[in-house]
Parts: sequence; structure tokens; C-alpha cells
Amino acid sequence: MASSWSSSSSSSTSTGTLLQLLCLCAAFPVALQAAVRPPSVTIGALFTFDSLIGRSARTAIQLAVNDVNGDPDVLRGTNLSVIFQDTKCSGFVGTIQALELMERQVVAVVGPQSSDIAHVVSHVANQLRVPLLSFAATDPALASKQYPYFVRATHDDRFQMAAVADVVAHHGWREVTAVYVDNDYGRGGVVALGDALEANRARVSYKAAFPPGADRAAIADLLVRANMMESRVFVVHASPDSGLDVFAAARSLDMMAAGYVWIATDWLAAAAIDGAGAGAASKSDIQGVLILHQYTPDSDAKASLVSRFAAASKASSNAINAYGLFAYDSVWMAARAIDQFLSNTSDGNISFSADPNVRDANGSALGLSALKVFDQGEQLLRKVMLANFTGVTGSVRFQFDADGSGTLINPAYEILNVGGTGVRRVAYWSNYTRLSVAAPRLLADGGPPPNSTTTQQQQQMYSVIWPGDTTAKPRGWVFPNNGKPLRIGVPYRTTYKQFVSKDRSSPDGVSGYCVDVFNAAVALLPYPVPVSFVLFGDGVKNPSYNELVQRVADGFFDAAVGDISIVTNRTRVVDFTQPYVESGLVIVSTVKAKSSNEWAFLRPFTPGMWAIIGAFFLFVGAVVWILEHRFNPEFRGSPRKQMVTMFWFSLSTMFFAHRENTVSTLGRFVLIIWLFVVLIINSSYTASLTSILTVQQLSTGIQGLDSLLSSNDPIGYQVGSFARSYMMEELGVPASRLRELAIDDYADSLQRGPSNGGVAAIVDELPYVELFLSTNCQFRTVGQEFTKSGWGFAFQRDSPLAVDLSTAILTLSENGDLQRIHDKWLNPGTCASQSTDGVGADRLNLGSFWGLFLICGVACFIALLIYFARILCQFCEYHGTGTTAGAAQEDDGAGPFPDQQRSLRRPARLTSIRDLMSFVDMKEAEVKRAIRSRSDRRLDGSMGGRSYTSEGPSLSRPSSMSPV
Repeated sequence: MASSWSSSSSSSTSTGTLLQLLCLCAAFPVALQAAVRPPSVTIGALFTFDSLIGRSARTAIQLAVNDVNGDPDVLRGTNLSVIFQDTKCSGFVGTIQALELMERQVVAVVGPQSSDIAHVVSHVANQLRVPLLSFAATDPALASKQYPYFVRATHDDRFQMAAVADVVAHHGWREVTAVYVDNDYGRGGVVALGDALEANRARVSYKAAFPPGADRAAIADLLVRANMMESRVFVVHASPDSGLDVFAAARSLDMMAAGYVWIATDWLAAAAIDGAGAGAASKSDIQGVLILHQYTPDSDAKASLVSRFAAASKASSNAINAYGLFAYDSVWMAARAIDQFLSNTSDGNISFSADPNVRDANGSALGLSALKVFDQGEQLLRKVMLANFTGVTGSVRFQFDADGSGTLINPAYEILNVGGTGVRRVAYWSNYTRLSVAAPRLLADGGPPPNSTTTQQQQQMYSVIWPGDTTAKPRGWVFPNNGKPLRIGVPYRTTYKQFVSKDRSSPDGVSGYCVDVFNAAVALLPYPVPVSFVLFGDGVKNPSYNELVQRVADGFFDAAVGDISIVTNRTRVVDFTQPYVESGLVIVSTVKAKSSNEWAFLRPFTPGMWAIIGAFFLFVGAVVWILEHRFNPEFRGSPRKQMVTMFWFSLSTMFFAHRENTVSTLGRFVLIIWLFVVLIINSSYTASLTSILTVQQLSTGIQGLDSLLSSNDPIGYQVGSFARSYMMEELGVPASRLRELAIDDYADSLQRGPSNGGVAAIVDELPYVELFLSTNCQFRTVGQEFTKSGWGFAFQRDSPLAVDLSTAILTLSENGDLQRIHDKWLNPGTCASQSTDGVGADRLNLGSFWGLFLICGVACFIALLIYFARILCQFCEYHGTGTTAGAAQEDDGAGPFPDQQRSLRRPARLTSIRDLMSFVDMKEAEVKRAIRSRSDRRLDGSMGGRSYTSEGPSLSRPSSMSPV
């Protein structure tokens, strides 16, 4: 029994021990997990304490650390601590302070504030694998893959420079002057500005860089040089602590007056708009300035932070700015990344190890061996890059570029305008809505994704109060105030100097139509433009206009004034004004007048045409006679009279002078169609005869561009003209056919012709040709103008003077001054310009009129067919009437024909053609009377006992009557 109990007790003890072990094993992972989280984690903060951004960032970072430690859902059981290091606005000091932070084994660094320090410290972070979360370093170059451990927790300057470029493009400005601090931050921003402007066909025309720490006098000297340039659009990209000196110096130089445009990047918002900076800066220095401000919509979290920030900064009177908000979110981004790292790691260990590449040299006291590598730095960096949460900066979510560059996406800016004692918003900007007066819908609000094309809005802004307290948009540029007049290249023409050439008697040294148009246009500009005309050419022959345009493109000339054609290859290198005269290539050829003789009136028609006309006159006359003979007494009478009537009627219709009236329907139908044919023939004859007697004929046979290209004859062109390159490149004319000629040689070359060493035609621009033809009547243009262009003034690319002069040229055209200048220099001469549309007029042949004759012939045939069908019906009916009538008239002693007795003794059918002709010659009234008489007699016979023979109807004589 004891043994049994003992065994049972032993078994129970073993079972209890096993259960305890199982419970311990089940609880061990939980205890292990709780044990892996370290009690505290340290991060660093690297920025300049005594700066506008630094004062705001320090309080914001401390508040963020407190909020993280007070949130039980973040860093559960792990305390977050921060070590602050002051860079003192020095790259060297900032580097030393960064090394000290790394020596204290921080897992991440919030900062640095400066882009200069960020470039240096990023190399340290790469080596020691410590992520940098910068809230204020905005240099776009920091997004390079060279700095994988640099994470930008704010927007880089590419975006705000794109916003600046859109503002510039919205107002139509083409050039800006960049005023910036000469460090990595300033230079990187200006490079981004240049790229953004170039996308909008604008450019940075002058870069005014001042060194960091420059005093107001140095900045004033820089602005004086910048003010000598033509651009009046200034973009200021400086630091909040020293940038206000730029506006103070500009105001002292009277550069904040009307006509100037000042645009400041977001540094000015931190310096003069947000918080305490607003009281420190004088609003009078920045009146009319446009300021970019990072858009952070109002939210409960932001309002709470601002309230707590104000309470924590009562003693210093600091106020939070946009950079302070991003600094606050940077701490939360680091805390969330650390929390995810600690939750996902197996052992939760944070360790540092020595780097064999980082050690002190012999005798060195730098203590580099104290710098340790963060072993889990790469894993923590991945967690940072996956950050996606809504911070106090508003609805912007922390998401990074897909390429891992570590830059916040979906930026948004407000564009503010300083006016009076306040600031008002004139537009918003985001990278998917661009400029708009409506606030951008960000991703957290259900807005569109980046680069969405479905939500693109038309760029728009509210009206702006510009410097000088004006709402009128500044022109954006003036003529440069550097004492140098514009160098204007003028072609030194040796022929047709009416257009432009040297003139010693003129104050400008040049004169001509083109020069007068230019001077008249310049006189309409609202600002003075001093110019200096420089002749281009040797004075022996006309210069090459392509070379003149290229000199403008190369900067040797500021502009070119003259008879310069606007063609495609020239527009690629220079900008042209509005054309002030129409131009285009035309063909000039020799013409001669054909001598006329006494038989010239026969030339409009060919012999075949004359024969057809004559035949149709006779044919139509005969048809009308046939149709009218039985109805119209005017077409009856003796054979001689009827022949004369027929011929007279047909020929008189040529002049619509026929006196005979047509009474039959068919006759009138034929006559109407014939009169229409006669009308067309008369009109064509008159036009052709006029052309033959007055129009000159081409002696070369070239009638237009097609015939010119198909021939092998030589072609002339003016010296220096673009006609040579156009014919060779566009028309495929071989160079062997082209002859370079001075205008004075045009007449001789055309008169000699291809067979005597001359040319068959000359291709030149219309204004030259019109002047040439005004004194040379034996030549004419042939064909149509086969290019359309004009003459304009050439300026260097993106020159705003070209736009203003174009407006002035349009004004000259509208008020008539342009035409008056044209009439002054370009007289029409002794020969009136003539068109050659009728050169070489052809004689008219049957091919032009066969349709008319066909219609007329068909009408005549149809009329005759109907007429003879009707005659045949009447003849058949009359044949029966004639037989019966003859028997009756035998009793009475009378009949319709002289041989009436014979008709009773033979068959009633008439077989003689003579009888048929006699029937046709009868009047219509006689035939109808005979037919009607037959019907009456038949009716009487049926009542009086008529009898019929087998051969046909006949009248039975009464017994009391005997034949005569």
C-alpha cells in the first residue's frame, strides 16, 4: 500500500513539474520580447541654435520628443532622448559637432539645417550608417544617390523654383536676375531655377551672387551692377538671417519702385511672415514682393502644436515657422521608424562596432577610434524610407520617391503678396495643379496622384500689388543702363539702295525704307533705345544675309535691320519681329507683244471651229424653217423667198436681230437653246479677241514653277539672296543651272536668253521684282508666288525688344505710317505692274464648245422627230379625207387638187414624193379644214344612204345625177 501510494505521489509530482515547464516555455517568448526592447534610444539634433530656423526647430523637436514619450503606442516601454549640437552657422564647426554626435552613439540625427553642412556630414553618415533626417537642407544636389543616408524631411528647391518659373511664365517675362547667397544652398537653387525657366522658354540672364555674411554695402554694390542689366525681374534666394539686407539695400537704391519685380523663395516667409520674424522685419522694405511659403493647411494637430509652442516660448517670444513644423514631424518619423525596427528585429539589439577604416593615426589625439558604426543602421534606414503618416504639416503624407532618393513628394506652396501692412495670398502652386487660385487637394484629402493630367487647371493668379503700389503688370525689362547702345548690323547694299544702304548725309550713316521703318517703330516704344548702325559688307556686292543673321546669333550684333527675309533656318538661331512687308519668291521672264494684222478678228477660233459654227447656223435655220413653215406665214411664199428667209433668220440670231417671230412650240424650243449657244460663243469670242490683241506673250515658254523646273535652262538669282539655297535644297535645282546676278544685270541676262549666255528666268523676292519691273516694261512675273514670307528685324534669341517692336510695327500698319514710308521710298515707276494670268492666251477650238453644239443638235433632232411624226399622222388621216372629198367634189365640180377626176379612178394612197411634199407645203389650217370636212361628210353619208366599195370608202351618186 505504501509502495503504491509512493508511486502515485511520485507520478503526480512529475506531472506537475511538466506542466510548470510547459507554462514557462509558453511565457518565455513574451518575456523575451519584452526584454529585447532597450530602455532608451538616443537621437541627435544638429542645427544652428541662434537662427530663425534653429530657434523654431529646437522647441519643436523638444515638444516632439515629449509627445513621442507620452504616446503608449509608439516605442512601447522605450524612452526617446535627444542630444542637441550647435553648428554655429559654420561648416567646420558643424562637422565637428556631427562627429561628436556620432561618438555618443546616436541611432539617427534630425538635421542638419544647412545644405553646406549636409554635404559634408552625409559622408560621415554614410560611413557610420546613421540616417540623417534634415528638415531644412533644400539643395537639390543632396538628392543624389551619393548620399544614401541623407533623408530630406522637407521639400527640395526644385519644386519652389518650378513655382517661380510658372509665375514668370504666367506674366510673360523671358529673363530674370538671380540674387543669391554663394554657397551650396544658393548655387543649387539657382541651377534648379535655370532648369525650370528653360522649360518655359525663359532664362536667368544675370547671376548676382554675394558671399555668406556679406554686409549691406557689399550687397548694394552687387545690386548696382545687376541694375545695369536689362531684366527687372529679381529672384532672391538667400538665408532668413541675412536675406533681409538684400531688400534694405534695394530700397536704398530705389529699386523697390514701379517697374521692378521681386520674387523671394520660402526663406523670406520664415524671416518676415511667420511668427516672431514678422515683427523683426520692416514691412516697408518688402512692399510688392511675391513670397513663396510652404503650404501647411490648418488642422487640429497643427493648432495644438502652435498653442503648446507659444506656451513653451513665452520667455524668448519665439514663434513656430514652416521649418519648425517639419522638424517636429522629423522626430516623429524617426520614432516611428525605430518602433518598427524594434518590433521586427529578432533580438531587438542596438549595437555599434568599430570601423577598421576609422582609427587614429600614430600620435593623433583626435579620438577617431571612438566613432562606431551603427550595425543596424541599414535596417533602420529602410524603415525610415517606408514612413507614411500624416504629420502636423497638414494633409501631406510622408512618402518618398520610388527611386529611394529620400525626398518628400507632392509639395504645395502658397504665393503671398506683401501690400501695406498685411500679406494676402494670390495663388497656390503644386506639382500637379501648377498655379491656381484654389487650394490644392492633397493625397490625404482624396486628391489626384502626382503628375495627374486629369486635374490640370489653367494657370491663374489673383491681381498683384507690385512695387510702387501699382497693379499694372511691370514690363519686366528695360534697356540696359550700361552706357552701350545697341549694335545694329545693316547690310551694305550696292543695288536698289532704296531699301537700305550707306548714306553719309544721314545722322545715322545709313538710310532707306527699312531704316525708316525701324526708326519709326523705335519712336513708338515707351522707353529710349540708343542704337548704333554698323554697315555689314564690302560695298562691292551685296553681302550674304545668312552671314549677317549668324553674326546676330553669335552676339557680334545685337540686332540686324534691313531687307532680311524671315525663313526657317534663320528663325532657328534668332528671333524676328512682326514682318513689316510681305515677301516671297516669284519668277521673272521676258515677254513680247504679238503683232496684229487685218485678219486678227479670225484668230479667236480655229478653222474647224469656224466651220462648225457656220454649219450649225445653216442647220438651225433649216430646222426652224421646217418647224415654222406650216404655222407661220412669215416662213411661206415662193421658194426663193423662203430660202432667203431661212438664211437671214439663221445669221441674224448671231446678233439677236432676227425679225421673224416663231409661233410653234417646237420652233421656240429649238430657238431658245440656239440663242443660249450663240450667247456663249459671242462672249468667248469677245474675251479671246481682247486677250489676243492686248496680252503680251512669253518668249521663253516658261509659264510658272513647273515649267521652270522641267526645263534645263539657266536660272538667275540675286547676289546674297536665300533663293539659291531654297532652290537647291527645297526644289532640287542643280547648282549648275543657277547664275548669281546683280539686279543691274537682270535686264541684260533676260534679253540675251539661254542661247546667248543669259538666263531663261530670274527667281527673286517680290519687293525687288516689283521695283525692277517698275522700270523694265518688257519683263513680267509668271505663275504664282511660290513662297510666303516677309521681311523682319532680327534680334538675339529671347530678346524682349523683338516683342515690343512687333507691337510697334502693327501700330505703324494700323495708323497708315507704314504705307506712307513705303510710298516715300518705293515709287511704282513708269511701268504699271501687270498680271500675266493671260500670257500666251490660246485660240478657242471645238473642244471648248462641243457640249453646247451637242445639246443644240439633240434639241433640233428631237424637234424634227416630233414634227415628222405629227406630219405622218396627219398625212394618213388626210389621205382618207382626200379620197372621200374627191368623190364629193366630182359631183360639185371642184376638188382640192387640179387633177381631181384622176384621183377617183385610182387607189387613194399617194405614192408620189411630189404629193407628200405638196402635203407638207399645205398650211396647217387647210389640212385641219380638210380633215374636219371628212368627218362632217361621213356623218352626212350615214344619214343619206352612202355605200362603200371593197377598195375603200366612196360616195354613191343619186340616180338623177350624171357625171360631168
